[in-house]
Order: sequence, then structure tokens, then C-alpha cells
Amino acid sequence: MRLQLTVALGSLLAVPAHAADVTVSVQIPQLRVAEYHRPYVAVFVEDAAGKHAANLSVWYLSRDTAEGHGTKWLPDLRQWWRKSGRTLELPVDGVTGPTRPAGTHELGFDDAHPELAKLAPGEYVLVVEAVREVGGRELLRIPFSWPVTSPQSGRAQGSSELGAVSLRLTP
Repeated sequence: MRLQLTVALGSLLAVPAHAADVTVSVQIPQLRVAEYHRPYVAVFVEDAAGKHAANLSVWYLSRDTAEGHGTKWLPDLRQWWRKSGRTLELPVDGVTGPTRPAGTHELGFDDAHPELAKLAPGEYVLVVEAVREVGGRELLRIPFSWPVTSPQSGRAQGSSELGAVSLRLTP
């Protein structure tokens, strides 16, 4: 009986603590222009000094289509490209994906995500950068602290290529 109770209590105590959840919401506005192309978007993390720390998501056309020219426009995501993109071999499993249509898109991660797991404790900035063929370029920044010990949230409002971008972190 004691052995069963000890095993049962031990297994309850061995349950890992709930992981931190990171939610990024990115709004792509509907633009009324003569020639519309979906934007290329990079969602990444910089440390307090502005050095690249993690790639969370990169949306682009993986091949030439009627809507765009594959990886040709990736260097126009200037901040991301200079700090990380040009050294990557694309596609990156779990990071790169297709461009997204106008609307609000939510990305969810936890602290076990390979890119977030390598972050040292400290102050960081979530960066969302967007560029569009025959369009503009926009970059938004939201600061946050890592690891997540209490709920945090931040918001930035774009004016052209991006709409509202929000970051929510929960322990």
C-alpha cells in the first residue's frame, strides 16, 4: 500500500511545469492597388543589442508563380536578410512557409520550440518585417523579457504593409 502511494505521489510530482506559450498575431491589410502581390514576411527575435537571436517564421513563395518570383524578394526583407536570411539554406523546416493572404494570422509557439529554447534570459525584441513586390516595406518591433515568468503582451500598429501586430506571452 505504501509503495503504491509513494509511486502515485511521485508520478504527480514528476509532471513537468506548464511551458510558456508565445502567440504572435500578424494582420496583413487588404490593399486596393492595381498590381497586388502577397507580402513576404519575416518574424524573428533580436536581443537587446539588436543582434539576431531566433527565426520564428518566414513567409515567401518557394517557387516562381504568376503571383511572384520565388525567393527573389527575400533580400528585400532587409533587416532579417542581413542578420540571418542570407546565411540560411532555404527552406527551413518549421520556420519557412508560403505567403499569406490579407487577414489576421496567429502563430503559436512554446518555450520548447528549437529557436526559443536557445534564448538566454534577458531582454528581447520581436521583429515583424514585411515587403511586397511592387509595394512597400514595413518593420514593427515589440519588446519582451525571456524567460516568461509572468504574463506579458505588446502591440504595434503598421501603416502600410502590416496592420496590427501583437505579442502575448503566458507562463
